[in-house]
Amino acid sequence: MIKVDNDIIEKCKAGDRAAFRSLVLAYQPMLYSLSLKMLCCDEDAKDALQDTFIKVWQNIASYEGRCSFSTWIYTIATRICIDRLRSARPFMPLAGDEETLRDYVNDTDPHRTLESSEWVRIARLLAGKLSAKQRLVFILCHFEGLEVAEVEQITGMSADKVKKNLYVARQTIRERLKQLGYE
Repeated sequence: MIKVDNDIIEKCKAGDRAAFRSLVLAYQPMLYSLSLKMLCCDEDAKDALQDTFIKVWQNIASYEGRCSFSTWIYTIATRICIDRLRSARPFMPLAGDEETLRDYVNDTDPHRTLESSEWVRIARLLAGKLSAKQRLVFILCHFEGLEVAEVEQITGMSADKVKKNLYVARQTIRERLKQLGYE
């Protein structure tokens, strides 16, 4: 998890744009990654990222430090993504998505990283039947590596609800993988 010096946060609260620029540079990769995984579209992820930083700039004075700054900024980003998902049309796998998944699964190069376009195709294929909350919990726990307690803070869900959504997401993805011929 990224740690930002409290000094930078205080400067941002005072309107220091240079301090905010350093905050953006620190959190941009993490928040873009989250947005891309949630929204499965590069352009939507970039728009959500921009909206997130606008909202952070507008509301940073209200940050009181009750939770880590990372948790606070994740909360803003996830709410923006959830709002976009609620207003968006459902994900539909595209021709070639299954092939991309097969190619990635069969790749034996351990140093290969997943490209954004490949991630979008795989996520669209596997997450298409997940609700927004299930997708969010799954991404935060599995891809972002957050503990249930932090996911609770970010999402506002109880630990039981987080665990239930995570369980259903895992089961749904497992079923989807079985349908595609993976055991």
